[in-house]
Amino acid sequence: MDHLYSVISMKNVSIDYARDLIIMGGYDFLVGKHFSIMPSLLIKTDFKETQTDLSLTMKIYNNILTGIALRGYDAKSLDAVILYVGAQIKGFRLVYSYDINTSYLNGFNTGTHEISVAYDLRLLKKAAKTGILCIASAAIALFLAGCSGGYNGQLLGEQDRPRWNPITPYGMVFVPSGVLHIGPSDQDVNSAHIAKAKQVSIVGFYMDDTEITNNEYRQFVNWVRDSVAHVMLEHTKEDANTGKSQIDWNQKIDWKKTEGQDQLEEIFVPEAARVGGIKEIDVNKLWYVYDWVDFKQAALSKNRGADRTKFIRHEKCQVYPDTLVWVRDFTYSYNEPMTRNYFHHPAFDDYPVVGVTWPQANAFCAWRTRLWMDYNTVRGIPLMDVFRLPTESEWEYAARGGKKLSPYPWGGPYVRNSKGCVLANFKPGRGNYPEDGGFYTVRADAYWPNDYGLYNMAGNASEWTSTAFYENSYSFVHDLNPDIRYDADKAESETLKRKVIRGGSWKDIGYFIECGTRHWEYADSAKSYIGFRCVTTFLGRDISDH
Repeated sequence: MDHLYSVISMKNVSIDYARDLIIMGGYDFLVGKHFSIMPSLLIKTDFKETQTDLSLTMKIYNNILTGIALRGYDAKSLDAVILYVGAQIKGFRLVYSYDINTSYLNGFNTGTHEISVAYDLRLLKKAAKTGILCIASAAIALFLAGCSGGYNGQLLGEQDRPRWNPITPYGMVFVPSGVLHIGPSDQDVNSAHIAKAKQVSIVGFYMDDTEITNNEYRQFVNWVRDSVAHVMLEHTKEDANTGKSQIDWNQKIDWKKTEGQDQLEEIFVPEAARVGGIKEIDVNKLWYVYDWVDFKQAALSKNRGADRTKFIRHEKCQVYPDTLVWVRDFTYSYNEPMTRNYFHHPAFDDYPVVGVTWPQANAFCAWRTRLWMDYNTVRGIPLMDVFRLPTESEWEYAARGGKKLSPYPWGGPYVRNSKGCVLANFKPGRGNYPEDGGFYTVRADAYWPNDYGLYNMAGNASEWTSTAFYENSYSFVHDLNPDIRYDADKAESETLKRKVIRGGSWKDIGYFIECGTRHWEYADSAKSYIGFRCVTTFLGRDISDH
């Protein structure tokens, strides 16, 4: 990010005097995430001496500045070392620094204190043109005040707007906007012709660096469990703004307490259905309810001006994963230990969650959006876009990691490196499952990430996308963020309920882990080899702008 600053500063600051007044024009160029270079020109008040600076700084949290600067006299030699700390708010910088001249190192104490106030000249120029900004330079600061008030008849835009500093959500990486050549990465062995070559453009977004893990999904399940229990225990309060009843999350639930909580009995498995007398949560009672807006329907010409309630969709979804998939997916095979342990045992906390349907994955995204927005709303932080499943094209673009024509996330053309090591968790050879280091799934961050920092975009667990599956979709989808969204009703054909899955899994052969291979599954199907990860659209041009 570039900033051109006008600065008025004072040196040798004490309680009652200042020896030097310096007027400085500077240029701030941000390098990377935290460091910046600030060339500048200083003119002392006696106009007898000019000095150029090259300052190396460190920025923290965008608004708090602290670090060390190296000042070069006439840009040729080191003249001083400056330690400073300051703050930046809406184009202003207020900085206190201690300037140690290099001669101090030879025994002369020539260190000076300095207070400076700077203002971004781009904002200053715009404000000055309107006549509403008066600049008063004094011995200590540069003051900006509204002289005449109002907008003076000028078109300025709303001034009281929050500052937007995008935050990368924890566990996500930024995928920049770019071009993708969708289509087969290798021979179309089935001659299916369902992935014709096409160039498309994808807007930037954040994506989870791993598949959603068991432990992350468990946070969702436990949140739903606690919300159900709070309602049963009447832990509610009235919202001061809406007057509606809402859960009081400050109330505590003691799940280990066996007495005095008769109201919670309904959430547990009935005594007659308990195994070994163990009191367990009845997972069939865990439902998540949420709303979403059907913008596709709202955008139709026939619906222009219609009541918006017509486009609000209400969803209710069971949230607990189907743990029986480990038995159901493999006939004449013993996998009961995975059914008993995979989702809840700590040994598998960091493994990808599987056994979730497409609606459950969407419910998770809706809950994650609510969790993030509730936190930021009370703090007055501008909201980002919603969390959601990636489109098919977004997923493929991210999987390639900038390698446009490579068959695998690591490049290719092979599934092994030069030492013969398998580079993903899939089914090498003919049933040699453990050759790649795993047996079933492995940790979500196993193997090397691709060039975008994304793990296991090939193998481990296939991943749901938001896109409906049509064999010929590449023939007619748009070249700008292509996607097909169709939410079939229960009464409609099963064919219309197919959703695209990508990436291949631990049980698939090498063909299915290629970046360009398309596959599908019914939305209401849960499998031991299908998981998901979330994305959220980046708001703005590029993260480097901030």
